Amino acid sequence: TPSTSLPPLPPFTSSTSSTSSTSLNVTINYRCPPVLQIIKDSQQQHGLRHGDYQRYRGYCSRRLRRLRKTLGFKMGNRYKYSGKKVTVEMVRDNRYLLLVVMEAERAWSYAMQLKQEANTEPRKRFHLMARLRKAAKHGEQLERLCESPRVDAKTKLEAQAYTAYLTGMVQFELQEWKAAMEAFNKCKTIYEKLASAFTEEQAVLYHQRVEEISPNIRYCAYNIGDQNAINDLMQMRLSAGGGGGMMAEKLEALITQTRAKQAATMSEVEWRGRTVPVKIDKARIFLLGLADNEAAIVQAANEETKERLYETLLADCRDTIQAVREELRTDVKQRAGDSAESGKVSNLQYLHSYLTYIKLWTVVRRNESMAHALQAKLKEPQTDENKRGPRPQDLIRLYDIILQSLAELSTLQGLEEDHTFQKEVALKTLIYKAYRCFFIAQSYVLVKKWSEALVLYERVLKYAREVQSKAKNLNNSLKDLPDVQELIAEVNAEKYSLQAAAILDKEDVAEAPVQQQVKDTTPLSERLDTFRLDPSLLGKQPNLVQFPPDFQPIPCKPLFFDLALNHVAFPPLDDKVEQKGKGGLTGYIKGIFGFGS
Repeated sequence: TPSTSLPPLPPFTSSTSSTSSTSLNVTINYRCPPVLQIIKDSQQQHGLRHGDYQRYRGYCSRRLRRLRKTLGFKMGNRYKYSGKKVTVEMVRDNRYLLLVVMEAERAWSYAMQLKQEANTEPRKRFHLMARLRKAAKHGEQLERLCESPRVDAKTKLEAQAYTAYLTGMVQFELQEWKAAMEAFNKCKTIYEKLASAFTEEQAVLYHQRVEEISPNIRYCAYNIGDQNAINDLMQMRLSAGGGGGMMAEKLEALITQTRAKQAATMSEVEWRGRTVPVKIDKARIFLLGLADNEAAIVQAANEETKERLYETLLADCRDTIQAVREELRTDVKQRAGDSAESGKVSNLQYLHSYLTYIKLWTVVRRNESMAHALQAKLKEPQTDENKRGPRPQDLIRLYDIILQSLAELSTLQGLEEDHTFQKEVALKTLIYKAYRCFFIAQSYVLVKKWSEALVLYERVLKYAREVQSKAKNLNNSLKDLPDVQELIAEVNAEKYSLQAAAILDKEDVAEAPVQQQVKDTTPLSERLDTFRLDPSLLGKQPNLVQFPPDFQPIPCKPLFFDLALNHVAFPPLDDKVEQKGKGGLTGYIKGIFGFGS
């Protein structure tokens, strides 16, 4: 720690300055820490991006240990604990302020971890409240330390807002709605003032904090008695696809509770001319929220939000269908002995068909929305060649799912004799078949299969004309469907482009050199004087040289033959050759005695 011989320190300022002590060789930094910036950076980098509060808590503990070791501010030794408090006199180094911030963050992250675990272990809620109070206590300590004249005005305001936020969280969990609302409003006001005093880049962090605490303020207002706040909360929940953090469960419970109160007055629903009583509470709540969900989908700001809302609606619909199906099993057993009503669809079965219709038609609308988004991306120029862009095959899959859902719609129980409904489903099937066929044709165009693509374009026109002829009596059913006339115009334009591309492709083939049309297996080493584009050279097996090489004639060791022998005339040797005498006893005797030699 600095000695008392140091000169008095000037107050903290927003600019960066430093003073070094020659006697202790310690550098002291007078720049105040940006509290909210430090907190947000630490949270995003150490687990809170994925909701991992335990990991963030461990980071806070490790950073506290490093700060205490660096500052020499240890809490005793391994054998004995001796508590120390940071005082105003110590705030000559901003790391003491950071020490208190990390202590508050550690207690807060532990409380949020216990909040997640309290869903299955309610006893942990007591520990949760103790940790939240501890965090608020550290926040108050930070606010007192920032009253020092060395701390600038910005840091003081951030410390006050941080303390108000932690205090509001404690009161919120205690269900002290008025006190919590006052604390959150104080925090919101401070951050809004700070945002207005800085540039847009610096104000982004403050605006994000204001957006985080806005649901808490509206929730407190509703519990105090402001009935208009529930509409804002429901709209916020739908537009965000669900709440986040501590507000998630409370917001869902509040909306369910509000709809349950409204569902008490709902007793029946009318669909396609038949009124059906609704006795299942889950079905009542779902049907009451259906209009709000559809309105939120229409008002969605982007495709990602819209897709998330569709998924939320489908999940709720599946749960409701499951609840109705369980009741239906009991109803079927009770009606098994009643032969008089065996041929009539029961009210519960008709309600099940209605909910199934909502689910299937929501699937159709969701896939159609995704198809529109892919079509827009398909028409955009591809900037990154390495990145895979959308292809017509992706749209074909979406329209396959749509056609499958429409096929299930036509088989719903209780609607077999509804000819108007069946005609509407058949008409919608024709429209989506036309679009599916159109994108199949485009996939053939990409691989230059001109004749197949042209046939498919003709089939698209056939489907479109059939839709136009059948839609005269069913104009009401085409309100939410794609415009067939636009598809016809687009198909005609694509046909002309296809014919032109096919003609140009044939001319290119006719003008191509003969050596490029015939597959040449000559290796590169033997045709170095001839230029030819050979894509195989860039492949895995380029034809560079012939291997193994062919046999070639080479000179070998000569063989010598004595041809002169055939032309040499040798002297006669007749006198040297033994004459064979006549046989008999005389010749034998002559031979013995040598008379014949």
